[in-house]
Amino acid sequence: MYVCSCFGITEEQVKQHADAGRCTPRQIASACKAGTDCGSCVRRIQALLGRGTSCAPRTEMATTVARTFVPDEAARAA
Repeated sequence: MYVCSCFGITEEQVKQHADAGRCTPRQIASACKAGTDCGSCVRRIQALLGRGTSCAPRTEMATTVARTFVPDEAARAA
């Protein structure tokens, strides 16, 4: 099924780009132009990136980063 009618980009192509490490709509746009013309497909691209690809949803990535970040004691005191 087409995601981006302007450039003829399919769901499968978006998933392939995501599997190759492009995990944001902007990165997908850089790879294949999807979302750069009328913009009506951006929400669908966001939905595809949130599930069914190797890219973790933003909430999972934020949780992972938050768990690994430990502020320096000196920085907290300042």
